[in-house]
Amino acid sequence: MKGPMEGDVELINDPNHLHCQPSDPIKMAEGGSTFTVDEALASTGFGKYQFLVLGYSGMGWISEAMEVMLLSFVGPSVQSEWKLSSHEESMITSVVFAGMLLGAYSWGIVSDNYGRRMGFLFTALVTSIAGLLSSFSPNYITLVIIRFLVGVGLGGGPVLASWFLEFVPAPSRGTWMVIFQCFWTVGTIFEASIAWVIMPRLGWRWLLALSSVPSFLLLLFYNFVPESPRYLCMRGKTTDAMNILVNMAEMNKKTLPSGILVSDNKMELDENSVPSENTHLITIGKTDAIIDDDMDSKIGGISALYRLLSPKLITSTLLLWIVFFGNSFAYYGIVLLTSKLSDNDRRCVSDDLLSMQSENDNLYRDVFITSFAEVPGLILSAIAVDRVGRKLSMSSMLFASCIFIFPLIFIQSELLTTILLFGARLFISGSFVVVYVYAPEMYPTSVRTTGVGTASSVGRIGGIICPLVAVALVQSCHQIIALVLFEFIIFISGVAVTFFPLETNGRSLNDSVRELK
Repeated sequence: MKGPMEGDVELINDPNHLHCQPSDPIKMAEGGSTFTVDEALASTGFGKYQFLVLGYSGMGWISEAMEVMLLSFVGPSVQSEWKLSSHEESMITSVVFAGMLLGAYSWGIVSDNYGRRMGFLFTALVTSIAGLLSSFSPNYITLVIIRFLVGVGLGGGPVLASWFLEFVPAPSRGTWMVIFQCFWTVGTIFEASIAWVIMPRLGWRWLLALSSVPSFLLLLFYNFVPESPRYLCMRGKTTDAMNILVNMAEMNKKTLPSGILVSDNKMELDENSVPSENTHLITIGKTDAIIDDDMDSKIGGISALYRLLSPKLITSTLLLWIVFFGNSFAYYGIVLLTSKLSDNDRRCVSDDLLSMQSENDNLYRDVFITSFAEVPGLILSAIAVDRVGRKLSMSSMLFASCIFIFPLIFIQSELLTTILLFGARLFISGSFVVVYVYAPEMYPTSVRTTGVGTASSVGRIGGIICPLVAVALVQSCHQIIALVLFEFIIFISGVAVTFFPLETNGRSLNDSVRELK
């Protein structure tokens, strides 16, 4: 295979590890230089190859954002059509987050065991098919069951985030992960736009059907997307990893470092072992996966959780769970409450109720306006994440969100309510962006998607509780209690961020738990 490196790529079969090297004997004699995936990515830079990866993973992020945002529109319409109680309406939202809780943990384990591509293949299948079928639901029970399955599929979103992360060079990782999060904002704004057009004319069933289209696009282009070279190298499939890196270098018009491709974990093994004179036997086309005990077998649910709670990871893991829970509770709560607070103020102080059509117009308008709050949130995150650091960025945005929510404890005008919700969503969405940058960087490759998926699952608990508790409190005219609850949870999340033991800004990604300091 010809590539940016001189000569053909051959494998060297070593009793301790497997690696790639140019077959040119002159280069083989140059001292056995090595390079890691991080060094290869730094050498090839962020080019056309990464833009294609970004486009594909971004489509998945758009899909998840649209499926989550439509909950703000479908619930009230279904409640009106089927004469549901407020509790039954809340369940339509909560079951999606319950499914995401299960899916995030499950797909994380699948992708750490069988590859990133396998993980997001199943998420796209489940989300697209269940999303389309939900539009044909004949009754409430069927809708709840199918939307739960949609949630299971949506739980695979963190897999796509981790997959994209593993293609990004370390120096620009923060900025590009923020750009990746832009696709979520695109999804929320697009969903609010089509809901404003579709719902009054065609109804909620058409909105559900159209919102499943991005997931079908993931399936359409699935055969063209590569596996993560970092994952392949970790699993010992170094030939496949090298092929991908060579293609990446060719597409980006760059040159890979000369020498042997190794993982950080493999170099650690080299430092602790002395090879004999007869260890280097050149073979072609043979792959032997010899990995350390962090990666040498498929990990199940219990062992994966045990690894996340190991002494080197337990502090970061527990704090990350708190932050994900707080971010999810606050973000989805603000989305769901956007139209309820101003309408609820009038309803709780007056018997002069708005017409259903007027309420719906306010719903589409207010959700559309506040969705644009995520644009400055993204810009702020992009500026701060690499300059200020992950920890300070997250904590500052969480505390700022508290400041904007506090005045809502008291009854405000509709305009001021919208402005305060705009500011609260700006900062909470910015914090959510940064935590999705931080979480994959914190975990090593061997448990990255499991770790992020588990944290995302804990966040989904916040999404489940939010409509059942906070939204229900507002609807029953207990607005002060609901907003004090929001303030408390967001503040605790901000405090938790300050106790994170590691700042990942500018650090290379680790491959195994034993490499963590």
